[in-house]
Amino acid sequence: MNNLLEPTPKLRKRYRAETLFKRLGLSAIVLSLSFIFFLFYTIISDGYSAFTQTYVEIEVSFNQDFFSGANISNANFPGLVKDSMKKMFPEVKGRDDKKLLYSLISRAAAFTLQNMVEKNPKLIGTTKTIWVLADDDVDMLIKGKLDPSVAETNRRLKDKQLVWIDILREAGKLEKRFNKTFFTSGDSREPELAGIYGAAKGSLLTLLITLSLSFPIGVAAAVYLEEFAPANRWTDIIEVNINNLAAVPSIIFGLLGLAIFINFFGLPRSTPIVGGLVLSLMTLPTIIIAGRASLKSVPPSIREAALGIGASKLQTVTHHVLPLALPGMLTGTIIGMAQALGETAPLLMIGMVAFIVDVPGSITDPSAVLPVQIYLWADSPERAFSEKTSAAIMILLAFLIAMNSFAVFLRKKFETKW
Repeated sequence: MNNLLEPTPKLRKRYRAETLFKRLGLSAIVLSLSFIFFLFYTIISDGYSAFTQTYVEIEVSFNQDFFSGANISNANFPGLVKDSMKKMFPEVKGRDDKKLLYSLISRAAAFTLQNMVEKNPKLIGTTKTIWVLADDDVDMLIKGKLDPSVAETNRRLKDKQLVWIDILREAGKLEKRFNKTFFTSGDSREPELAGIYGAAKGSLLTLLITLSLSFPIGVAAAVYLEEFAPANRWTDIIEVNINNLAAVPSIIFGLLGLAIFINFFGLPRSTPIVGGLVLSLMTLPTIIIAGRASLKSVPPSIREAALGIGASKLQTVTHHVLPLALPGMLTGTIIGMAQALGETAPLLMIGMVAFIVDVPGSITDPSAVLPVQIYLWADSPERAFSEKTSAAIMILLAFLIAMNSFAVFLRKKFETKW
């Protein structure tokens, strides 16, 4: 009797194989989660410091001598900054040393003073204590991302500059503050002045064009193919091509947009309208496939009941089938839009890799997008752009996670289980 209950060698071998397979699957999951954790840890540890910026306190004497003429914008505001630094370090005499001293302050300091005087001309003739942006190298040193112990020839800050920075730090004239510039300005050659606002707005305008074109066209195509199109060779060819287009590399759509929208129709390069048109072509197959799957999930009894009480085919689809399938369509659309938000290759082909400083005001203004902005910053040699690259990736990932979470929420909230 006991021999009958004991597993045979063949059965024991199968049990061992199943146990091994479960352990391999669990190991794969743990390894995948470890890679994801490492990726997020690396990005966050490199990028969180970009949300703060180092400021220097200077005492500015708005002497009348710097304001020759009636036009305030022609005043020597860089000279005001240099004069303030000379008063803080009167022992600095040589031309080269003065140049090193002045380089501790960002070029944005002059524009800060100009804006202050333009808003309040009564400042002329007074002396004010003002916090201005430090140079990006000073910012990297204060954040601990520049090692002062290495040889002077191997770092951007000289020994004299390190001494002056220590003096400013001991005097309480160096301070880290929230980096509003990162969220309120466009791109810049100076790392401390570069921000994501222009690229974020460009991405928003591009996605608006993409959504306004791809959603209605995709839904209409899905409804026609699933509900009205006859089953023949031509519809089979269309279905196969739609499925194939969903797997086409995105750069091909960029080449198509370059050939048609820019070279043939003459639309301006590097604009949200062209980017939106290209991304619409790319997301249409995803929306059509998701739309057809949602329509198929509606039980045939809904259609039969509507037709049985006298509704036409169009009324059945628009009043009964489409409302029930719409949550799934919206989910597929949001996933397609999230994919479009992260695309870079097709936008590079239509010229959105250009260096754009101004924030776009409309869909026809030159613009960058977040993925391309990240690409540009990652290719910049300055160390300060490295943290901004990681910070921009964090922002982009936050948008993608939010969009995918919203898609899951819509599916859970409006999904009807039959």
